[in-house]
Amino acid sequence: MKYLLITMRPKQWTKNLIVLLPLVFTINLYWQPLRLDQFIPAFLKVALAFLLFCLISSSDYLVNDLVDMEKDRAHPVKRNRPLASGKLGRGYAVVAAAVLALGALSLGFALSPGVGLVLSGYLVVMLAYSFLLKRVVIVDVLTIAGGFVLRAVGGAVVLAVPISPWLYIVTLLGALFLGLGKRRHELLMLNDGAENHRGTLGEYTPALVEEMISVVTSSTVIAYSLYTFVAPNLPQNHAMMLTIPFVLYGVFRYLFLIHRRNLGGSPEEILLTDGPLIADILLWAFTSLAILVVFRGG
Repeated sequence: MKYLLITMRPKQWTKNLIVLLPLVFTINLYWQPLRLDQFIPAFLKVALAFLLFCLISSSDYLVNDLVDMEKDRAHPVKRNRPLASGKLGRGYAVVAAAVLALGALSLGFALSPGVGLVLSGYLVVMLAYSFLLKRVVIVDVLTIAGGFVLRAVGGAVVLAVPISPWLYIVTLLGALFLGLGKRRHELLMLNDGAENHRGTLGEYTPALVEEMISVVTSSTVIAYSLYTFVAPNLPQNHAMMLTIPFVLYGVFRYLFLIHRRNLGGSPEEILLTDGPLIADILLWAFTSLAILVVFRGG
């Protein structure tokens, strides 16, 4: 059970917090004044959706590690993973992956057909990534980013609320930023052995990835800025633009960490351990909530 839990990668469940974004950006709907009879059920639905995405993403991590067992054994860090090191049996991993996926899908459809369909789509996309798309250059990082967008869609579907398309664009670009940072880290760490570990790494170069990161970072900031200005569900006085500096700092801080601290290989570790970045995210969340509540009619 210990090694099964490790392979389920609970640290990466932080990625599923994207599911909460639709609730954050519709918080003004439940604050006129605070209507606990509507907010609590909405929060519980989103919390359950978060849990379901944790289960189904863990199922995918198990499948991914099963597919990559041999290549992981050639990786200086991933060779210590339970499946690659032999600490977790292949049969146990297969059964656990099936149980997690079926359990998440069953509960998802019970919660709402829409959530069940989004979870099904996520599972199909991630399985396609594990078996095929991870071997296609550029498509590999786009597929990972698409998984983040589906998380945001799941949060909106479970609440049955419309969300600005700009939020999905920002989510896509932000996820690409993290994915490209990880590719950069792998290229620099593995050097000539990069292609042996992951076939598509032979198609990338550090210079190419740096160019892609430059495009994505600037696009992310622009897209978020436009979102705060034009999204119909945000205050009409454009007070949400006050949160742009937090996004800028977050992008710059992450660039600092991957270039100066060489930490791009584990985005989930950065989000859990880097104090300044954690503080920035909390300040962004607090400021966003305050603006949405105070200027709900603005």
